[in-house]
Amino acid sequence: MKLSHLGNEDADATARLMSASQRLIDEAARLFPLAAAQNDRTIWLEAMIDEVPDYLYFKDRNSRFVVANRAIVNDNRREGLDSLEGLSDFDIHPEHVARGFFNTEQEIIRTGRAMLDMEELIRDSGGRFKWLLTSKLPVRDGAGDVIGIVGIARDITERKRAESLHLGQAHLLKMIALGAPLTDVFSSLILLIEAHVSDVTGSILMLAPDGRHIVTGAAPNLDPAFCKLIEGAEIGPAAGSCGTAMWRGEQVIVSDIETDPLWAGFKALVAPYGYRACWSAPIRSYQGKVLGTFALYSRTPGEPTAECMKLVGMATHIAGIAIERKEAEDSIQFMAHHDTLTGLPNRSMLDERVASAIEAADDRGGTMTLAFLDLDNFKLVNDSLGHHAGDELLKIVAARMLRCVRASDSIVRLGGDEFVVLINGGMRKGETVEDRLRAVREAIAEPVVIEGRSFQVTCSMGVAAYPEHGRNATELLARADAAMYRAKEIGRDAMQVFTAELANRAHEKLERQEELRRALAQGELFLQYQPQMDLATGRIFAVEALIRWRHPERGLVGPGDFIPLAEETGLIGPIGDWTLRAACRQNKAWQVSGLPPIVVSVNVSARQFQEKDWVERVAAALEESGLEARYLELELTESLIMQDVQQAVETMHRLEQLGVHLAIDDFGTGYSSLSSLKRFPVGRLKIDRSFVQDLPNDSDDAAIARAVISLARTLQLRVIAEGVETREQVDFLREAGCHEIQGFYLSRPIDARALQAILCIPNP
Repeated sequence: MKLSHLGNEDADATARLMSASQRLIDEAARLFPLAAAQNDRTIWLEAMIDEVPDYLYFKDRNSRFVVANRAIVNDNRREGLDSLEGLSDFDIHPEHVARGFFNTEQEIIRTGRAMLDMEELIRDSGGRFKWLLTSKLPVRDGAGDVIGIVGIARDITERKRAESLHLGQAHLLKMIALGAPLTDVFSSLILLIEAHVSDVTGSILMLAPDGRHIVTGAAPNLDPAFCKLIEGAEIGPAAGSCGTAMWRGEQVIVSDIETDPLWAGFKALVAPYGYRACWSAPIRSYQGKVLGTFALYSRTPGEPTAECMKLVGMATHIAGIAIERKEAEDSIQFMAHHDTLTGLPNRSMLDERVASAIEAADDRGGTMTLAFLDLDNFKLVNDSLGHHAGDELLKIVAARMLRCVRASDSIVRLGGDEFVVLINGGMRKGETVEDRLRAVREAIAEPVVIEGRSFQVTCSMGVAAYPEHGRNATELLARADAAMYRAKEIGRDAMQVFTAELANRAHEKLERQEELRRALAQGELFLQYQPQMDLATGRIFAVEALIRWRHPERGLVGPGDFIPLAEETGLIGPIGDWTLRAACRQNKAWQVSGLPPIVVSVNVSARQFQEKDWVERVAAALEESGLEARYLELELTESLIMQDVQQAVETMHRLEQLGVHLAIDDFGTGYSSLSSLKRFPVGRLKIDRSFVQDLPNDSDDAAIARAVISLARTLQLRVIAEGVETREQVDFLREAGCHEIQGFYLSRPIDARALQAILCIPNP
């Protein structure tokens, strides 16, 4: 054989092979100096071939071995380098493997083209599978005819195993990312490890939520009967391999189940299945919490190899990721459909629960009941004890309601202090829906102790039934809501069942809402103005803008008839914005007409004040109208400010920076503390009309009025009394030190033209 006769069809491959051959020749020369000295090329080549760790061989045209190196001889358990001479692959490998080699080599001989870097799977004489990276090239004689092939093959089994492991890991991570069921992820993980560790059977066990018992995760090749025996077993210091590993939080290697004391109480369970060794490692969360175990069973006593435990370590890491991913997904799903404070289903779950209840009612030819309830005076608890106490109360109420209903029923928290009770299924003998709802109301009304303070809350409840009052969740909820509001109207702490009368009221309410929406769009709303006078000078220095509605059919509608509806439906926001812009424009128009500048005072709703861009909207109204900020005053109620004092103070300071004035309206009817009042950047207090109407005859009102005036003067605030109607009231207020008045004594609310006439009258 002459290597110089190698074909040149693939120049690059030939060059690589010849380069490798040259390096081997150089090495042979170093190892065999005598041969080098004698320049015996044959001896050099033989030395080179035998020292190469890869398979190196030459075959004739019939694919029979002519020359083979020591690596091939040894791996096929042959004696001597000439033991393969004359043999073919059919004499060494199974027929289907040999046929594949033969066909490839005959193709090379027929075409004269080399085949490079082929991956071939063989089984060596020891029965082990091996992957070879093989290159085969044609060998030509001096005349250029192909006389055989030369081949070199490298064992890439470990590389292929690493690639297989890497692909398996990537597939597992993809399964986890796509939310595959844990059982599927665990089974694939176990099969991956079993493919890389011979003669073992894998198992993943999980720790139950109680932290004490075992739950089967997956064991695709363990006998199901054995898995059933393990299910629910309690972990402990001597609970087999897995139960002990969970208990200790560390690896437990049992090399012989029959003799190891950890298996003393369990070896009878495993004996019928033939397992003799069990190696278990804990699966942990990212924070180190034990979630379960990964275990390998072997029918041969002994300990695992270091490589095996490395794979187990990888498996526990992936299993931990899968479990935490599933727990996070379950948590997200729970939070999406449950209230985070009480753990009750939330609004997103209500439609589903109602639909299921309706389907069940239809199946049995029965009914279901939906009750809408709202806690009475819950806001007082929040405001007097703080939001933390309010949250605690809601949790207590939720727990009490759950104790009053059955598993087939549902309690849903809609938000705030609003809940829905869904009564589904038949009643016990002698029981009615009213009985169960009454039990809910009575449980809520039991005394509550929070932060050492005892108090009692009640609820107003509205009830609607399927199919009598509605055919779906939307209809039932709307009608139960209407009934609940009726319960509040008749005195709270009551239950009201939906009726036809309530249906008419709800319909009328909806019509009024649409009318009010149309009134805003079509310009039916307008402003009137009530003057405010300085008692010391008698000068009209300001006016309060008051909204009115000129209904096309009902005529003039007072604010008391539509403002509550606007607040309830959310229309108060756009109506309030319109009022602000209109008042600013009118005040600027008065100034342009030559009237002396005055301040226009505008009431602010709670919804407006809580909007994040409220200050920006005030600034926009001033800029749009051209009115200077010092000619605008915003009236805020005590209750509005006290909903969130810190946020209110921040907003008030931002308004103050704009240059507008701030006043507290209806002072004395709220519950602001002196410490809070000192923080408010306000310029005026407005005494509520309820404390003015009986002056000066009512001694209590007189005392309150004097106290408010004195407090304001101490805090260097101006005081204005509203609802002033008589000369006697004016005299009393002047004598008590009040700065300003507003009311029918001066003028009823009038339109802009009439007010302009008053402003033109010279000051007395």
